Amino acid sequence: MAHCFDSTGPQMSNLLHALLAKGRSYSVNKKILIDAIGILLIALVVVVGYKLSPILLPKADLTVQPEAACDLNHQACAANLPGGGRVELSSSVRPVPMVKPFQVQVTVSGLTPARVEVDFAGIDMQMGLNRPLLQDQGGGRYVAEVSLPVCITGQMDWQVTVLIESGNQRIAIPYRLPGGAVRHV
Repeated sequence: MAHCFDSTGPQMSNLLHALLAKGRSYSVNKKILIDAIGILLIALVVVVGYKLSPILLPKADLTVQPEAACDLNHQACAANLPGGGRVELSSSVRPVPMVKPFQVQVTVSGLTPARVEVDFAGIDMQMGLNRPLLQDQGGGRYVAEVSLPVCITGQMDWQVTVLIESGNQRIAIPYRLPGGAVRHV
């Protein structure tokens, strides 16, 4: 027996109303879902930016000035930390060369770092991220091999910043390196 109904009767009207209502709720649910995905993507971008910001823009809880008369081209440069620690920066080659690889060494006493980096940033021109993570050699000594690019427009001045993470504190010790000679910032 075939089931038939009148397309103009109340059954058809009820069916059409049900389908239209379902279509409206589907489009509302789709809009809410798209809005939620958009909000989640924005939140993801904010979280990733927050997590990457220390990589691109190093921030320090404490900035310590090194000895004013120090010249890394002739000797190691040191800075005394508040609370009795000491940090010393040295280069394996003097004067500091451009383009040629050299070893940079940081010696730390009075605290136990979780991480030691040296950030090399162009003063007047962005030269890309050049922040080697120094390897722990034991006895408070950390080393890495570095190569500084040469600027084709002339002498390149560098900001050389020793970055130390110890506990929940980040310590920065800035130096200035004008084309191969370091002076105090």
